[in-house]
Amino acid sequence: MNLLLRNKTCVIPIWVFSCLAVLVFLLPIRVYASRTYPPLSSIADPVLPTEKKPPFSQIPKDNEALSPAGVSGIKVVHHEDLNKKILVALIIASTLLAGILLFLFCFWISKQKHSEPLNATNKITKTQDASKGLSLGPIFEKFTPSRIVGKKGSVTVIDYEWLISATNNFHEDNIVRTEISGHVYKAHFNDHFIAAVKRLHSGVQDAQKGFENEVDWLGKLKHQNIINLLGYCVHDDTRFLIYEMMHQGSLESQLHGPSHGRALTWHRRMKIALDIARGLEYLHERCNPPVIHRDLKSSNIFLDSKFHAKISDFGMATTELLAKNKVKLSGMSGYVAPEYLSEGKLTDKSDVYAFGVILLELLIGRRPVEKMSPSLFQSIVTWAMPQLTDRSKLPKIVDPVIRDTMDLKHLYQVAAVAVLCVQPEPSYRPLITDVLHSFIPLVPAELGGSLRV
Repeated sequence: MNLLLRNKTCVIPIWVFSCLAVLVFLLPIRVYASRTYPPLSSIADPVLPTEKKPPFSQIPKDNEALSPAGVSGIKVVHHEDLNKKILVALIIASTLLAGILLFLFCFWISKQKHSEPLNATNKITKTQDASKGLSLGPIFEKFTPSRIVGKKGSVTVIDYEWLISATNNFHEDNIVRTEISGHVYKAHFNDHFIAAVKRLHSGVQDAQKGFENEVDWLGKLKHQNIINLLGYCVHDDTRFLIYEMMHQGSLESQLHGPSHGRALTWHRRMKIALDIARGLEYLHERCNPPVIHRDLKSSNIFLDSKFHAKISDFGMATTELLAKNKVKLSGMSGYVAPEYLSEGKLTDKSDVYAFGVILLELLIGRRPVEKMSPSLFQSIVTWAMPQLTDRSKLPKIVDPVIRDTMDLKHLYQVAAVAVLCVQPEPSYRPLITDVLHSFIPLVPAELGGSLRV
């Protein structure tokens, strides 16, 4: 349909020409058919002239008499003539239509051939966009197939020497961040493609299990708000995970680092909350079996160049493992749900609690646990809860960077969602699907929500 619309200037004259041709041909037939003839009863008996002999074709045979039947025979001849002309007109019209369709088909094939180079250019452009944090998939094969060791599922196994070259032998200048599990390096695989390489410390407890979780699960999980695992490498006792590059770093570094959240406007924070909710909704509702992250925190939320948020660093568990009690306690203080911490009870509502803590970080700008004295620590949930439900106090505890920049009605709504998410009783917490739908009206349409700014 788009093709016809784009080329309507070429197609319309052809249709006009064909219609005119059919009309010109059928017009005489229509005039001929519309002529009136006197009824048979009004036709007088023919009188044969004696002066001239009638033509041979009009002389009746000996056993035939001139009668009205003879006149009827003449009318039949007229109908047969008319039918033949209509048939010829239909044949010509059908031929013209077939010709037009054939022309359009040939034109479409020609356009397809000419568009192939454009499609190839688009593919190259998509590959170059890899450095901007887009979802890339297993793309290493497109660059240097000789550096590919193999594949495990949909995850590519990368040659160790290629990692050395891409990170300049893991030079400290290429360290993007340092985590408990190891250093993360910026890796230049070619002029257009940059990725993040996490070098896992071999001495870290459960490092092997965490590595296997990441490879097995992230190779299967494909969603716009789940970080994309591009490949991995095993060299002696050291293991490496290669992710898409997230140029704005973690949400933790944005909120609590040197900038103290100055790059995160109110609408960006709401967009980040919406992205996290979408990622969790995918894990909880669309994966089979459902997946619980169980280590959700701001340091595991990464932001690309446009501040789109993606969930990373999975300490995942499935509902099948939970049923078999094969899940070990995992999570960071301040984000762990009370029932998980005290009883080891893990459900999807545990992730909802952690989401609520992250939401408080976005709202207030404080860390989930703050050190008040050498021996005293205060939880953001304990500190904020009495003030979140007081409309007179709530605007005063909002992060100064975004204070007075939002509609108060929206502020109260976000605070209400946060209060529900961090309820001590799991059954009082909402499903992540409900949280997701509550944030869509708070995010501008150009950022993925439905708010008209």
